[in-house]
Amino acid sequence: MMKRLTVVAMALLLSGCFDDLSDVQNHIAEVKANTRARVEPLPEVQEFAHIPYSSQDARSPFSVPRPEAIQDKFLQVQDCLHPDPRRRKEPLEKYALDNLKMRGTLGEINKIWALIEASDKTLHKVTLSNYVGLFHGRVINVEPTHIELLELIPDGAGCWKERTTMLQMTDASSVASN
Repeated sequence: MMKRLTVVAMALLLSGCFDDLSDVQNHIAEVKANTRARVEPLPEVQEFAHIPYSSQDARSPFSVPRPEAIQDKFLQVQDCLHPDPRRRKEPLEKYALDNLKMRGTLGEINKIWALIEASDKTLHKVTLSNYVGLFHGRVINVEPTHIELLELIPDGAGCWKERTTMLQMTDASSVASN
């Protein structure tokens, strides 16, 4: 009985699998016949207009200015305060004070160093007369809780003004100006 039932079930299943694809092929042919391929035309290519370079005698905007030109700018106003352009920059002068954190101090009785962490996680040791920050900030005092900087701020007229700034040792290492 079980064999007959299996044979009947197989016959019914196999009868559904015949090779007549004519309905599908008719539908595909109908869709192809009724559908038009629309391709938008390519846009007109504009002709390139060449403009010749006429400033060969002027300084190239892609080259560094001559050192003499930079010195002339510094020497324009001689009777006012200005930073020394020939002084070699120190490593912490490429960071804004907001990107520096005081992490602690080291030292002896006569000399104390502040440990400053930069934004790239490097640790630097500074003491009196070192320079810190973007505004030529010279360290004038190192205390266990803070360091004091004397910065030179441009006034816009070619001169510079002094400003005292503190970099304090806290969790957030805030910066306060006087």
